[in-house]
Amino acid sequence: MGDWGIRPASASDVEAVAELRAEVLRADLERLGRYDEQRVRQRLRDGFDPAHTWVIEAGGAFAGCVALRPAEDAHWLEHFYLAPGLQGSGIGSAVLRQLLERCDRRGVQVRLNVLRGSAARRLYERHGFSVEAEDAVDEFMVRKAG
Repeated sequence: MGDWGIRPASASDVEAVAELRAEVLRADLERLGRYDEQRVRQRLRDGFDPAHTWVIEAGGAFAGCVALRPAEDAHWLEHFYLAPGLQGSGIGSAVLRQLLERCDRRGVQVRLNVLRGSAARRLYERHGFSVEAEDAVDEFMVRKAG
């Protein structure tokens, strides 16, 4: 897993995150017939809120991000992207575990959506998420507070 950590995001992180999102989601969006080079980046820019976002760093360099946005009945896990070369290294699981422990201490359930057929679903299932609903593009998952 190596040397990694998370830090609060700032507005200046938006373009690095938008580029990583485009790279990470491309294969799944193409498989679903939904990849648009501009839209994939703009949707991130439109929804980026540094107040609820953390940047993941590995070896002192940008490696990904994750957001945990409070909502009425849960926190939404959003924009969870890790550089492809680091996927499977344990960093994503460690970051997710850290965020879920915070939510558990507060008694807050966590919701997310993942693209249908995405390998990321297995990560979420290993951490206690289950599919609550789905549509043609997304699977909506929930994890009750532990």
